[in-house]
Amino acid sequence: MKEQVEVRSLKEGKYVLIDEEPCIIKSMTHSKTGKHGSAKSRIDAIGIFDGTKRSIIAPVTDKIYVPIVERKSGQVISVSGGVAQIMDMADYSTLELKIPEDLKGKIEAGKEISYLISMGKMKIDIRT
Repeated sequence: MKEQVEVRSLKEGKYVLIDEEPCIIKSMTHSKTGKHGSAKSRIDAIGIFDGTKRSIIAPVTDKIYVPIVERKSGQVISVSGGVAQIMDMADYSTLELKIPEDLKGKIEAGKEISYLISMGKMKIDIRT
């Protein structure tokens, strides 16, 4: 799911959709209005799910898509290899998510973790 907002309303730390990939904004710069143009904004962001750096330059009055990112919590049922089986704490459904490299060894059965859902993708959150 996504919604449309003006570029001027975006802030660092918020989410934006670049190349159909949900990204978190790391920095924003604005350039002043020129003789024949409008003020522009440069947005530097990092993909939530792939970690790729992306940039976009757009007039501040343009509309841009913002992904709906949900943060949910779940309990780890089991860990097998690089995959964790998680039970959602709200509706008790189970799902399997790949454990990121930097969290391997830190995720154990019985622990409560948080995970992100956006645009049909899921990921264990770094702030576990």
